[in-house]
Amino acid sequence: HPFMHQMKPDIEALSESIMAYAMDRMRMDPPTIDHPLPQSKLEELVGQTITERGLGGEKALNLFIETLAPACISEDHPRYLAFVPTAPSEVSTLFDLVVGASNICGSSWLEGAGAIYAENQALRWIANIAGLPAEAGGVFVSGGTAGNLSALVAARHDWRQKSPDHQRQRGLIISSRGAHASVDQAAQVMDADIVQSGGHQLTGADVAATIAALSEEDRSRLFAVACTAGTTNLGIIDDMQGIGDVCARENLWFHVDGAYGGAALAAPSTRALFNGIERADSFIVDPHKWLFAPFDCCALIYADPAKARAAHRQHGDYLEVFYDGIWNPSDYAHHLSRRARGLPFWFSLAVHGTDAYAQAVETTLDCAREAATMIEAHPRLEMVTEQKLSICVFRRVGWSPEDYRSWSDALLERGDGLVTPTKHEGETVLRFCIVNPRTSREDIQLILDTL
Repeated sequence: HPFMHQMKPDIEALSESIMAYAMDRMRMDPPTIDHPLPQSKLEELVGQTITERGLGGEKALNLFIETLAPACISEDHPRYLAFVPTAPSEVSTLFDLVVGASNICGSSWLEGAGAIYAENQALRWIANIAGLPAEAGGVFVSGGTAGNLSALVAARHDWRQKSPDHQRQRGLIISSRGAHASVDQAAQVMDADIVQSGGHQLTGADVAATIAALSEEDRSRLFAVACTAGTTNLGIIDDMQGIGDVCARENLWFHVDGAYGGAALAAPSTRALFNGIERADSFIVDPHKWLFAPFDCCALIYADPAKARAAHRQHGDYLEVFYDGIWNPSDYAHHLSRRARGLPFWFSLAVHGTDAYAQAVETTLDCAREAATMIEAHPRLEMVTEQKLSICVFRRVGWSPEDYRSWSDALLERGDGLVTPTKHEGETVLRFCIVNPRTSREDIQLILDTL
């Protein structure tokens, strides 16, 4: 229909309504936390939205504003402390509107040179705080699952290039017991095997012992060690200095999953905890978790991008125009088409500067440390593990798994927050993950008072 692509008066009016809603949502401090609705309830309230004649802009927008949006939890609420929340800066959210309106294809330099230049500067800042070499580089992908998969695919490709024997072998990866499920998922997708090593924290000695225990055949299949810089559940940082030593000695690819914890590289108080990360062959961190960018945004960085390019570049007659030695983000992950998803993060860094980022991360770290002190002072609560990064894991004395679930459900139903139970060594416990600089002592106290 020709009118779909024309800025007619009704679309002008709709644009004003959309911008007004977007600004109203951003001004909410805090936003309502909201909660999901069952499929049957949404069918009753919303009904069929895709019709032959269309609903019209205002009706479709009102359905979203009045019914669909309130059925989505506000991840940027200061008392959303479950999983790993998100807290995009105001300017990163605003610039996401610009990225959508600009409709940039971020796959190749030919199509998106300006956007890619900006994204690469944001990637360079991350590489710098991690101490990666000057030639390091990569790409923004959708999340840690995509980042881990792409990094490990590059690792295996590099291993297979080293020997004809490797072409016929099923690869093997060592990872930690605390590794994110996406590492195991990547191995499944790649049809590779995983050997878990160590305890809650993976050390160089653990990796060395695991390698020593492998059969000769399994040792010949080993191509990578995947460690974690801040586990999602407990905030534990693996021994990257020790693991880096072993990987160098054994000629193994050293991958670091910092999807959550890697943001703490920006904070002076925690930077030394990551020593050894500068030796990584590949590293991921999600700006949509703790670096104040909107969904979805994972930075995937390689120490030697040429190795990733060899693994990921797609070849086709119509693509050859791209390949003249310039930087194409499509060459560094398992993708071709891509949104310039790093631009909102870049814009926020460019506007506020890196010092502001360091201060914002420190603010959340201070809040988590204070929360641990408040938990320890609470007569009915006990810390379960030592407070690490921005995570607190604690128990309510005397509660069963059902008690935790009903309390969590009631907290969300009242609109007071979202804190979900987790497991630690088989025990159901509670966990705070604080990544929002707006989360205050008063927010923590409000939740603790209900326990």
